[in-house]
Amino acid sequence: MFLFIKYVLLGLSLAAPIGPVNAAQMDRGIKYGFWQAWMVGLGATVADAIYMLLVYMGLVSYINTPFIKTFLWLFGSFVLLYTGIETFKKAAAEKNSSDKDYTVHNSRSFMAGFLMSLTNPLTILFWLGIYGSILAETAAKYSMESLMLYSAAIFSGILLWDFTMAVVSSGFRKMLADRILDGISKLSGLSLIGFGCYFGYKGIAFLLS
Repeated sequence: MFLFIKYVLLGLSLAAPIGPVNAAQMDRGIKYGFWQAWMVGLGATVADAIYMLLVYMGLVSYINTPFIKTFLWLFGSFVLLYTGIETFKKAAAEKNSSDKDYTVHNSRSFMAGFLMSLTNPLTILFWLGIYGSILAETAAKYSMESLMLYSAAIFSGILLWDFTMAVVSSGFRKMLADRILDGISKLSGLSLIGFGCYFGYKGIAFLLS
């Protein structure tokens, strides 16, 4: 039980640092409520699961090649810049809550989170470094059932953080004035644009190296 809780906390600590997905969750929760924020986090978690599976199968070394990493940096930059600019433009155009569009589909929020996480090269390094070491340690000491259990614990921590972000961001929507919420949405958009610029810089650096 102690080890299970340890890996749940590991999942929490891995999901908690501020990044594109958290910024997008905050924006969606403020604009559209709990479910849209939750869908962003769920999409990102599915992408995490794909990379976890690739690490487990030993295929991540092929994805970690310079060409693929360059592609992911540049495509990730495009995804983040597009999402950030759209977020900022929508926040600037929405004058009050009655103007907001509440018809965003769950699939759109899910795909936003999925693509942000899938095209983030840091996700590859993250799973290669963290899960790769856990895989090596657990495989040497414990059974396959234990490995599956601890992997599930990591994802439980990630999902718990996503749920918390969805609750907090949707709670802000009810508590704060529209002007403040619009300001937070603009900051979220600028944050995504900033991450997009950083990804673009890294992609160009890889391309020229």
